Amino acid sequence: MILGAVLASVLVAFVIVKYLPLKLRWIPSILLLVLAIFLGFKIYNGIMEPIKFSKEKVEKFAGVVESLKIIRDAEVHFYEVNGKYTKDKAGLIKFIDSDSIALTETKTIVEKVNRGGGIIIDVEKRVTDTIGFEPVLKYFTDRAYKTMFNVPGVEGTEFEVEVGEVEKVQGLIVPTFRARTPKKDVLKGMNESLVKQELEVKESDQIKGEYVSVGSLDEVTTGGNWPPSYDKRDGAKKE
Repeated sequence: MILGAVLASVLVAFVIVKYLPLKLRWIPSILLLVLAIFLGFKIYNGIMEPIKFSKEKVEKFAGVVESLKIIRDAEVHFYEVNGKYTKDKAGLIKFIDSDSIALTETKTIVEKVNRGGGIIIDVEKRVTDTIGFEPVLKYFTDRAYKTMFNVPGVEGTEFEVEVGEVEKVQGLIVPTFRARTPKKDVLKGMNESLVKQELEVKESDQIKGEYVSVGSLDEVTTGGNWPPSYDKRDGAKKE
């Protein structure tokens, strides 16, 4: 569009010089001024639109990431107590409200072992004892865990939550979980061309792929696919 406007400007200028008498040249001059203003606006908008998009998407994704962090922490604590993850959303909220986590203490003790023949040796042994319990709710003070499955800014939509298993090493099966939501839903209503580019982004300082997600069904991880900058935002808020 900008190229077409430039070509039109050149054509108008040529017609003015070549064919129009001096007394009529003020008319196309006004047209050229309007065209120049239009071109300036389009160029400015072309520069500012990606900047505005980048700022707005970070704000939208920040709320999504915060909710995924709460889900992640809830799943991790559920795993600590039950040895598995869960996709039961209501059950996970209930777990936070009413369950407890064991507090343990690990220490090294020395035991005397009789090797026979009058030989007694000291053997070190690590022992873990339960020294108390604390409510899971303690870890979610001032955090919106009751609405953690609602995708911020996307009305009527919840995060997908799935659980699975992977074989970490031969014979060792480890539980996994994943929570995610499509980026296109979060960015709905924004510049379609820039949204399409966002879904294909691969840079390390961006949220890669088509989803904002935490955990994985293919590997043992509780990490998210967002860059460290989203964690730094949380640190700045706490300060």
